[in-house]
Amino acid sequence: MKLHNLKIPQEKVNFKQAVIQGIGQQRGLFFVDAFKPLANVAELLKMDFVTRSAHIIHHLIEDELSYDKVHEMVAKAFNFPVEIVNLEHNIACLELFHGQTLAFKDFGARFMAQCVAQFNDNKQVTILTATSGDTGAAVAHAFYGIEGINVKILYPKGKISPLQEKLFCTLGKNIETFAVDGDFDACQAMVKAAFDSDEIRQKHNLTSANSINISRLLAQVCYYFEAASHFDEGNIVISVPSGNFGNLTAGIIAKNIGAPIRRFIAATNANDTVPRYLIEHTWSPNKTIETAANAMDVSDPSNWPRIMALYNNDINALKYDISATIKSD
Repeated sequence: MKLHNLKIPQEKVNFKQAVIQGIGQQRGLFFVDAFKPLANVAELLKMDFVTRSAHIIHHLIEDELSYDKVHEMVAKAFNFPVEIVNLEHNIACLELFHGQTLAFKDFGARFMAQCVAQFNDNKQVTILTATSGDTGAAVAHAFYGIEGINVKILYPKGKISPLQEKLFCTLGKNIETFAVDGDFDACQAMVKAAFDSDEIRQKHNLTSANSINISRLLAQVCYYFEAASHFDEGNIVISVPSGNFGNLTAGIIAKNIGAPIRRFIAATNANDTVPRYLIEHTWSPNKTIETAANAMDVSDPSNWPRIMALYNNDINALKYDISATIKSD
């Protein structure tokens, strides 16, 4: 798998390097040079979720790991069901909350844990991540007790639910958490600043478990194919609750490599940077607004540069595939 830094294109890495390094120079995101379409989508849609997911991820990372190894990793990571519940005629809910911490982020976090364990070459690795709620719990439980991996989680003090706090602040062992006076964007800025320091990165062997880590995105691609397997080919519109926009990025990747999806709706809460951008064509994040959906309280989503890259920075092409909606409390 060939990836480059979106800010400094000459910085090139493979999948292993992108997973362990997490983020590139000048806080640039690693992203794939080009996605190759799947040749056997119709056959894949007939497979069970784990087998299909192993084929998809192996296709994406190419020859860096064998199919058997990828299947083993996926089977360990995706050890819970994906369910589709029909709500009414032609409207259904893709339930992604049957994992250990009841959030869709269990898919990405658990697969990333398998990747880091596979790639860390017996070195001590420090996972540094920021959370607005769900990521912290998913990452903490995914990496809990894994030898050689220490996890540091920053979260906005008083701005996550008591249940979320208990899910990841009470584990101990290799999981350490820090309440920050500020919002999620402040936590994320601290994480990015740490990655900007070569001294800190090298001393602690840092990597990130936020959706900026490419391994999390690849895992999330898989459940879009599960959704597609249940409906008429090519006629699916998927509404994606969006905060840091990793989930939508994964959906667009799925569409690019052959998932029969027609288009997407990016659904945000009052933190409406993307819906405003699609109307005004101006990127202008406001101060983060606290809402009941605190895991979506992100005003400057990190994954947006990847979405723009998928459309070659052509906003009109992007708007052909994506519309947006804002929902208040």
